[in-house]
Amino acid sequence: MAKPPKNDLKNSPSQVFAKKGVIAGLILVAAIIFLAAIVIATGNMGASPAVPPQACGGTVLTFVNANLAQAGSTATLVNVTEKSGIYEINVQYLGRDIPLFATKDCTLLFPNSLALTGTQPTAAQPQATAAPVASASPVVDLYVMAFCPYGTQAEAAMQPVANLLGTKANITVRYIVSVQGTTAASVSSLHGPSEAMEDLRQLCINRDYPQQLWPYLTAYDRDCYPNWQNATQLDACRAKTMQALGIDAQGVETCANSPGALALLSADETLSNTNNVQASPTVIINGEVYNGERTPDAYKQAICAHFATAPAECSVNLSTTGTAATGGCG
Repeated sequence: MAKPPKNDLKNSPSQVFAKKGVIAGLILVAAIIFLAAIVIATGNMGASPAVPPQACGGTVLTFVNANLAQAGSTATLVNVTEKSGIYEINVQYLGRDIPLFATKDCTLLFPNSLALTGTQPTAAQPQATAAPVASASPVVDLYVMAFCPYGTQAEAAMQPVANLLGTKANITVRYIVSVQGTTAASVSSLHGPSEAMEDLRQLCINRDYPQQLWPYLTAYDRDCYPNWQNATQLDACRAKTMQALGIDAQGVETCANSPGALALLSADETLSNTNNVQASPTVIINGEVYNGERTPDAYKQAICAHFATAPAECSVNLSTTGTAATGGCG
């Protein structure tokens, strides 16, 4: 699996939202932490009846978006679980998973749980949350394997972002392989030689028909990939897809078997090795590994956080339908 990035969330979750400028709010949160510790220690969680977990999660999410989130960005609710008599409410914000905690009557919110047994906790020291590496045009590399189901899901989620941001971000699909010789047949890929050849074809389409790459990936992943273990059906579907998009199938096949295509694939292998990428999908934005949800809006927010000056497109809401940051081929 790919090495995870440094986890900014080891810092106080309040600091992740600190760009909002809510210094007074952070002081209030510190007071809430102290009060909550007292409440837990005395076993008195308040006289109010317990609120259902999802209802409390919704209340916390509303508070976070109204008071802590930066303008033009929103947090989303991941899940709510009961932990030691309180609710642990996990939200995602700018590609980060953030745990918050609330009493079961949903009247007290605090960003850290404090253990009252064993070693006495010391006062938390403020730590600076590392800001995303920013640039005028973020470099986004999506590493996949053509026949990895998680990779095709990630491509489907990234496609609306690529359409929205266009050339304002440099979004590139890259492939995880091992090139062991000087021919296409020497390429080793997790799902076999057929996957390696499809990686090469997609590289050729990106080189010769760059405007058609995302339309091809969308149609191929939807219509052809499900038949990846049936060569006859897969070939027929691929030919039909290329014809519909005006892509010369024979030209792509010639390219895929050429030294030029192998050089492109070898370059992807070098980058994946340099970045220790082993799992499909892996997203790296300006050199930082993204580990958030695989949804169009989550990808958009993560990329937009890496703009030195975010373009107007970053205020457009995309779909939040997708998958959690789990599962991969590698």
